[in-house]
Formats: sequence, structure tokens, C-alpha cells
Amino acid sequence: MQFKDYYETLGVKPDASDAEIKRAYRKLARKYHPDVSKETGAEEKFKSANEAYEALKDAERRREYDQLRAGGYRAGDEFRPPPSWQGGNGGGGGRFEEEDFSDFFESIFGRGRGRGGAQGRSGPRRGSDLQARITISLASAFSGARERITLRDPVQGERTLEVKIPAGIEPGKQIRLSGQGNPGISGGPAGDLLLEVNVREDGRFKLDGRTITTSVPITPWEAALGATVKVPTLAGEVELRVPAGSSSGSKLRLRGRGWPGKIAGDQIVVLEIQTPRAETDEQKQFYESMATTFDFKPRG
Repeated sequence: MQFKDYYETLGVKPDASDAEIKRAYRKLARKYHPDVSKETGAEEKFKSANEAYEALKDAERRREYDQLRAGGYRAGDEFRPPPSWQGGNGGGGGRFEEEDFSDFFESIFGRGRGRGGAQGRSGPRRGSDLQARITISLASAFSGARERITLRDPVQGERTLEVKIPAGIEPGKQIRLSGQGNPGISGGPAGDLLLEVNVREDGRFKLDGRTITTSVPITPWEAALGATVKVPTLAGEVELRVPAGSSSGSKLRLRGRGWPGKIAGDQIVVLEIQTPRAETDEQKQFYESMATTFDFKPRG
């Protein structure tokens, strides 16, 4: 078994930064992907670049590899792992679900378990999955929408997809887009795109689980006498009865007006009493009359 110099494969120096390693890999992936490149031996070069990047992109695997390389090995040297070698734990215990790598790689990091096992090294192979994020408004997550996302990946370059956002998707959930990952190899199926949905904060509504909270301003006389006021919800305005004698900070519940689902959540309405300023003599006299009319001591 021959030693592989992964830095040499990617064309970077051993002290290259993570960003430099990633850029070098992307450049080679674009150049040699077998469904794109017409060069002789493109598939093997693509696989070599992919294996080198898998070894160096993870800090633990790179540390283990550097330990071996420090022993003076060069590309093509005969190699056997030292008897005391304890590698194979970097980056998740040696499980590499999308690829089958060389014996050299497996002897250092553990045996790969790709789709198709040991026979997966020839013939059609499924493309790897891609991961991306999309940020949408709270209203789009609530009602559902169609959003556009621009992807930039090393194999396919830049492309724009239209994504259907299901109504009631929760922040942090993933949407799987079948066949939108990296192209397959040798005619194999494409991988999938795993799209994580992030939701922007909304100035009017706060989402906590399936409960939506919003604040509604009311006047002192609406709070004192009771009133019917219009309240915004993500599905449109509704009318809410404010009980007489309500205080600022009181919470009222709109059942079923929260986050949609098999059992819809509720919306909590927080009342905020706003007091108008006394700007005229008449208005000031009105407040003075209140002070003498009510025996009210809010500070005990």
C-alpha cells in the first residue's frame, strides 16, 4: 500500500488554511467531475481530490494524518500503519456514508461504508447530498410560499431554484429536494438538496413553539369600560373583546390562531394601555378631576 500525500493532491502547502484547502478542492472538483470533464482519467482525479478533501477538511482527521506524515513519508512510499496506531476516530468514528475511499484512507481513518459497499468503486454511483439554508419571513412560513434560492457549489456552479415552502413549517426544519444535489457518477442518480429553513424575526409577532404572541395598544377608557378591538393575526385581523377593568400587561387568548398544524396553536394578546398626553387646559382639568374622583393608589 502506497502513502498518499493529500496536500500534494490538492496542490496546497501543509500549512494551508481551511479556506485555502476548500478553494483548492472546489477548483479540482469543477475541473474533473466525470459528468462535466472530458479529460482522460477525470473520474480518478475527481475521486482523489474528494478523498484528499475528506481527509483534510476535518480538524481531527487532519491532525491524525499530519502525525503520520511527520514520519517522513512521501507520495508513493510503501506504507503500513504503525502497530500502535490509534487512528480512525477523527470526524465521526470513520463512517463516510457517501463515498468509498482507498485502502490507504481506510487504514488511517476506518473502513468506509458507502452505498454499495466494496463494489461501489466502479459503476454508477449516487451523487452526494448538498446542504443549504434559506431565510424567509414569518408570514411565508405561516401561510406557505414559493421562494427562490441561488446555490453556488463547486460542481454545478451557480443556479437558481424555486422552492415550495409548506404552510406551518417550523424554524430550523429541513426541506429535502430530491435530485437537486451533486450529479451522480458514471450515470448514477443525483443526490438531494437538504434545505434548512430559517425564519426572520417579525416586529409584530413572536413565535414560541406553536404559540404566537403579539401586543395590542388600548386606551385607558377601553381598559376601564371594556371594548371590542381589532387584533392582527398572521391570517388577518380579528375582533377581540377586552373585559372591563383590564390592566396593562393582561393576556388574552385567541384559540386556534397560533401556528398551524394538526392541532393549531393559540395566539396570546398582551394588552398595553397607552395614556394620551394632556396638552390643553381642558384635558389637564380632566386628569385633575380623575385624581379627585378615584381613590386609587397603584403604589400601595
